[in-house]
Parts: sequence; structure tokens; C-alpha cells
Amino acid sequence: MKTGIRSAGSTVRAMAVALIGLPGSAAVAGAAPSLSVDDLQACMERLRPQAIAAGVSSASFAAHTATIKPEPSVLEKLDYQPEFKTAVWDYLAALVDDERVADGKAMLATHAATLAAVAQRYGVDAETVVAVWGVESNFGRAQGNYRLPQALATLACAGRRQTFFRGELFAALRILQGGHFAPEKLVGSWAGAFGQTQFMPSTFERLAVDFDGDGRKDLIDSAADALGSTANYLKQAGWRTAQPWGVEVKLPAAFDAGLVGRTKRRPLAAWQALGVVAIDGKPLSASVVGEGDYGLLLPGLASGAQLPTAGPAFLVGRNFDAIYSYNASESYGLAIAHLADRLRGRGAFLTPWPIDDRGLSRTERRELQRLLAARGHDIGEVDGLLGEKSRVAVRAEQTRLGMRVTGRAGEHLLARLRQTSTQPASR
Repeated sequence: MKTGIRSAGSTVRAMAVALIGLPGSAAVAGAAPSLSVDDLQACMERLRPQAIAAGVSSASFAAHTATIKPEPSVLEKLDYQPEFKTAVWDYLAALVDDERVADGKAMLATHAATLAAVAQRYGVDAETVVAVWGVESNFGRAQGNYRLPQALATLACAGRRQTFFRGELFAALRILQGGHFAPEKLVGSWAGAFGQTQFMPSTFERLAVDFDGDGRKDLIDSAADALGSTANYLKQAGWRTAQPWGVEVKLPAAFDAGLVGRTKRRPLAAWQALGVVAIDGKPLSASVVGEGDYGLLLPGLASGAQLPTAGPAFLVGRNFDAIYSYNASESYGLAIAHLADRLRGRGAFLTPWPIDDRGLSRTERRELQRLLAARGHDIGEVDGLLGEKSRVAVRAEQTRLGMRVTGRAGEHLLARLRQTSTQPASR
């Protein structure tokens, strides 16, 4: 989450920050910087006065930073963010699959009373809140395993956006100082987001709520607190009750690509005048789309496709902006919005993506990893997450099979590996 954090309508996670450096960043593009134990401790000493000025006591700062060590993997991940590196069709195939939809529907039933109370208090529907929960942590099952002070200290002292991560480090230390969590419990993503819906520390301080009424704002172990806090975040980000996030539309022939853009807003009448209609061909109406101005989202263009066959197009409004602010990526926002629609019983997008090699669901990705492992490749854990080891194995198999070598795993490669699963791997 996983993203520069502004005031009330800000982005929650540092996982998808704009890919630019800020003053104090020493990273070289394409290479993760190194950081020794001595470097990190020297950096902590330099940051001590800033931390104290930010409300961290000297004793707390010493207690939580004296023995931390660099976490090199966070610097590597800082320069690989799937929201920006992965084609939207592959990103959605893994995040909005039948497995997650089924789990989400089960969560809607299990937490129905809590979600109804959340919707009543904050005006955010249950499906959207559960969609955030599902994408952020797989419904609380995958909250991350990085110790926040250690990960954030590393990011505060090396790489891009050190100023931003220093602020999050100080917020994490204030959280520990306040006794909200025991140090061993405050773990999360590589970028510092934690809990079942992955709040950054500064966002926790500003927007977390005690929804279950036990006197604690516990986003780690309390689903009620996590769901209520997420709805509170979306409300503060400008959520409009009972308004859709957007609608899939059909564009006229020879449509001007210069009109595409989430922030290039126009009234509904302007889009109607341009010949934009609902995906079923019917005229757009406020009763379907809601009130307000809309931008045109065409995510296939960002993945290299061209009009007129760039894939699904959407008119999106203020509620999409609220979702987008959670993690500043249009692919991420579309994943949340689409999963919420699937939880409402709606189907897949009607316009196909401009590819002939469909992306893989998590179930299919796990199958692919097992097939790669059976051929002797070291792919690490079979978890459905296609990391660098899996991509190396994919490239090797694409080479062996005479396919175009891309490192991308689609249905064509999976089908070929199924056919040849009993043959020994060539070495």
C-alpha cells in the first residue's frame, strides 16, 4: 500500500509512492543502496533530535532503535511496486479472482452486524470496506512480517523518500510509546503499513478508531476496528454515500485519446454529447452513474494498448478518487472497485482486455509454481506470488519451449507446462 500522505484525503500506504526522489534521497536508479549497521546507527543519532521534536521521548527512541539493524530487502522493494510494474490485466487477475470473491462473500456474512454498523456510522457500504480488507491483507491473513521500526529506519536512512519515511518512523515510535501495541506486535509491510487494512503509522494516529469499544484502536487483531477505521478513512477522503465509484462505458469510434484521464472531469452531459454510452449501449443517466463530474479511465492505455482496442473504459467519480487515495495507483483503485462490484454479485468487465494470453488467478499461479518446481526450478514458497525466483524460472521455461521470453506468466505458458509436466527439465 501498497504513496504520499496528505491530510484527511490522503494516501494510506507508502508502497505506491510517486516514483520520484525527495531531498535527502541517495539512491541510484536501478540499484538498491547499501546500508551497514554502523551507517544505520549513525543515522539514528542524527535523527534523534528530530524524533524528540516530533514527540518521541529520548527514552523511547533509545529503547526502540538501539539494537535495530538494516533491512536490505525493503530497499530492493522500494524500486519494485507491482501497481506500477504489472500490466493491469495481470494485476486484476490475481487480486480479483474467484477465490477472493468467495472469501469476501463469506466475510460479508460473518461480519454482517459490524459492517451494518460501520455503514450506518460512516456511510460507506460493506462491499467496498470488505474489498479493501481483501486486497490489503487477504482478510487479515497476510499483514506482513517486517518489524516496523527496523524497516522504517532503513527507509529513513537510505533510498528514495527519506523525509517521508522519517515521518512514518517517528509516528511508529509514538505508537509504541503510547502503548498501543507491544513492540513484537508492530509488524507489517516492507513500507511500514500494518494491520488488517494496512494503515501507515501516521494514518493510524489520525484516523484509526476503536469501533469495538474495548478502549483500544487495534487494527492488527480486531476486524471491527480495522473495518471501522477503513470506512472512516474513506469518509474523510470524500466518500459519497450511495454513489457508485463509476461505470463501465462504451466509447464511440475514433474517440480522442486526449480526453482520457481520471482527473479530466466533465459533466455527464458532456460525455453524453461525445457519444459515450453505458456498456450495454443504453444512454448514460444520473440514476445509474450518480451525481457530479466524471473522468474517463482507460487503464489499458497505461499498459501500452492503443485505441480503439485498449480494453475496458470507465467513467469514474469522487468515490473512485476516495479509493485511489488509499494507495495512489489506478490499477489498485480499479481492483478495489471491481472486487466490491463482484461482492455485490456483478460479473466481470464486459469489454475484453487487449491480450490473447489471459492473466492467471492465484490458484493458477500456485499451480504454475508447482509445475516449475517439479521441473527443478527453485521458486521458493508456493504462494501464488510470482517473485523474482518465479520470473527467472518462467523465463527459462519460455526459452526451453520456444516461446517469447518475457518473464510474464499467462495461460499459454501454464497450458504448455501442463502438457509437458511429465517430461524431465532440460539443463
